[in-house]
Amino acid sequence: MIKLAELLAIAGFKLTFLNSHHNHERLVKFNNIAAHFERYPGFEFKIITDGLPLDHPRSGSWFLAMFEDTMELKMKQSLREVFVNSNPSVDCIIADGSPCCFWVYYSIPDIIQAGELPINGSEDMDRLITTVPGMETYLRCRDLPTFCRKLDIEDSIMKLVVKQTRKSLQADALILNTTEELDGPILNTHQMPSLNVKHGESYDHISNTLWEVDKSCIFWLNKQPNRSVIYVSFGSITSMSMEQLVELWYGLLNSTTKFLLVVRPNSVIGKDGEGEDVVMELMEKSKDRGYIVNWAPQEAVLNHPAIGGFFTHNGWNSTLESVVAGVPMICWPQFADQHVNSRVVSVVWKIGLDMKDVCDRKIVEKMVNDVMVDRKEEFAKSASEMAKVTNQSVNVGGSSYSNLDCLVEDIRIMSLKKLTK
Repeated sequence: MIKLAELLAIAGFKLTFLNSHHNHERLVKFNNIAAHFERYPGFEFKIITDGLPLDHPRSGSWFLAMFEDTMELKMKQSLREVFVNSNPSVDCIIADGSPCCFWVYYSIPDIIQAGELPINGSEDMDRLITTVPGMETYLRCRDLPTFCRKLDIEDSIMKLVVKQTRKSLQADALILNTTEELDGPILNTHQMPSLNVKHGESYDHISNTLWEVDKSCIFWLNKQPNRSVIYVSFGSITSMSMEQLVELWYGLLNSTTKFLLVVRPNSVIGKDGEGEDVVMELMEKSKDRGYIVNWAPQEAVLNHPAIGGFFTHNGWNSTLESVVAGVPMICWPQFADQHVNSRVVSVVWKIGLDMKDVCDRKIVEKMVNDVMVDRKEEFAKSASEMAKVTNQSVNVGGSSYSNLDCLVEDIRIMSLKKLTK
């Protein structure tokens, strides 16, 4: 969103970037973000509460608590106040989403009506879902967002997601952070005639991390042969149990590949301090085969010549960054859009393997060896071809470059219409 905001600022719009208090504090703590945007007249950062106390750890499933307990009660009013007090008044509001998962969210009422939800136990997980246009041949129950696994189709999170997604039809346009080359079948489905799909992606690599980056990993990578290291990181929100971390670590260690592993502070769920102790122990035992950091400069890592694979949770940012860098993936999704994304990566784009719903050291070892050794050239070739067409889309004349120009023009037209009312 920061990159898109900069592109719109370059186009001459006055931008307000609205963030939660918690995220903004972390953003300015670890990046020179405010100084960077001083070059754009009228650009400002504003903050609202996410509804949680400032000392809330925001670990585990905190985002579900935010959705269920505070969004309607606290965030809605704060957002309204920002709009009411804005001077000049707001002409356009931009929110975010990912394309393939958006379409699944949108189709949930149709899936329920067709009797394909609820899911009837573990034996039902590999059944095909046939009522999502464009995905009939590969989307399984297992690939739906995790809230779809509940037997109660009146689940509050499911109802909230469906409500917000269906409300998108009331918008003037839908901006999806993808390219026509990646998601053409979804973007062009005849079931979405009223949605104006656009794309914008920044060429300016601004640091926008919410964690303190450990750049020592780059020096370690500099000493490794080309395409010899698998990068392992599960994003800025995902947590794991101590047992999962140990299984993951043993799988990496037992493979024939060196690894760069990111373990965020407080991301391992265990008794007080126990998770951190385990991480320190693993670091000591890994020093000959791997490197462990709290947080890494991800885009720099993915574009480093030593990286040959990405073990990821498949959040949309991480997925796109891996695609653009031409790095094959091992997918271990946890929630939200990640289960859909991992299925697309593995069976549609064919640039990785899907490890959802398991965390076993033998499976980890096999998948790492498949991507990094046994099927290395196969995945590298597919990922390289995908990177080529994706990068071409943001060059002059490319589909995303042209769509961004159309987006800028559409916003200008919307603003003029508002002035003439």
